[in-house]
Amino acid sequence: MNKRIVIVGGGVGGTMLANQLAGKLYPEILRGDVSITLLSNSPDHFYKPAFMYVAFNQFFNEEIKRPERSLLRPEIHFNVEEVTHFDFPGQYLKTRSAKRYDYDFLVIATGCVPAPERIEGLQEAGDHFYQYQPARQLAQRLSTIEKGRIFITVSFPQTPNVPHQCGIAPVETTLMLDDFLRRRGVRDKVEIIYTYPTVAQLLRNCLFLQRPTGEILPDIFEQKGIHFQRSFTLSKVDPDAKVAYSAEGDAQPFDILMATPPICAVKAVRESGASQAPNDEGWLPTHHETLQVYGLQHVYVIGDTVDLPVSKAGGACHNQAPVIANNITAEIRLGAPNSVYDGRVQAVAQMGLNAGMPLWYDYSHDVQPTPPTKLGGLLRNGFNRGLYWAVARGML
Repeated sequence: MNKRIVIVGGGVGGTMLANQLAGKLYPEILRGDVSITLLSNSPDHFYKPAFMYVAFNQFFNEEIKRPERSLLRPEIHFNVEEVTHFDFPGQYLKTRSAKRYDYDFLVIATGCVPAPERIEGLQEAGDHFYQYQPARQLAQRLSTIEKGRIFITVSFPQTPNVPHQCGIAPVETTLMLDDFLRRRGVRDKVEIIYTYPTVAQLLRNCLFLQRPTGEILPDIFEQKGIHFQRSFTLSKVDPDAKVAYSAEGDAQPFDILMATPPICAVKAVRESGASQAPNDEGWLPTHHETLQVYGLQHVYVIGDTVDLPVSKAGGACHNQAPVIANNITAEIRLGAPNSVYDGRVQAVAQMGLNAGMPLWYDYSHDVQPTPPTKLGGLLRNGFNRGLYWAVARGML
């Protein structure tokens, strides 16, 4: 009987995994014993880490997208369909176009979405760089500010040990902002304040909250004249007065509020009944080794929808995809999964407009910062400008 593998989500996790599965299960696909279908709500694939570069006018829309079909092996069926309903007992999905897709194995790779509306006033007064249009709006403001105060906030999910999207991004963009304003010749007239919430400081294994990084970053900020403040948990924003208020009772004025907003899973996942995450955040209960969803048979999850204490970033997907590909292959051929995810995440952090810092960590080892260098910057630029597309195709 044909084994139907359905992957929902055309981001880097779903795309990479589909290609790896097609390679591993190629003999079964040729015999008609296995089919792989990827569903995405868009015909295009965006390189989402580039959105933060958009905020500094380094990338534009056409540079950061490819047709999703062009990234997939020909054996993979690709359909532009938005999934609106998961029926786990019946092992099928429904889409907005009323189509039904039955599955034997399901992988949820739907990512997460910014939810600034969850904090009063943030949607009206805040800027972020986690989507293209908001990043373009932020770019316009950063390109025209002549003097004033740029206030940077980070909001975490309420689910314990779940980090915000792309853990290093707030640090990266703060250092890029410093360089950007220096190039414009207005840095001495613009104050930069970086803040972090109280609860986040108590969590373990959330990226850049580990002790080695916490010891090195303050010195880097001080050298650049970037002010930083702990224990600022954004609770509401007054758009008219341009004041950000914290749950700890602080009030901070701003000319630009550069925020890492709250995030949540997509609506269909939140409404699926599979998540027990607080505040309707929708993270799926994920086996930290096999990446199966607890309580659901033959259902896996990759990337930003997991409830694991690892960065919601492509550097996590890169290590999760081979594990899921091996486990689904092993289930089909051997009857049980056989691979383990060790929590590994790796990336090259953008430490300013030119410098880069390689980093990695896993469940057992804290991230170990290395000195930012121009060579690291060249490595990150090479990934941005070309290597990423090879990764998405499952070639690296």
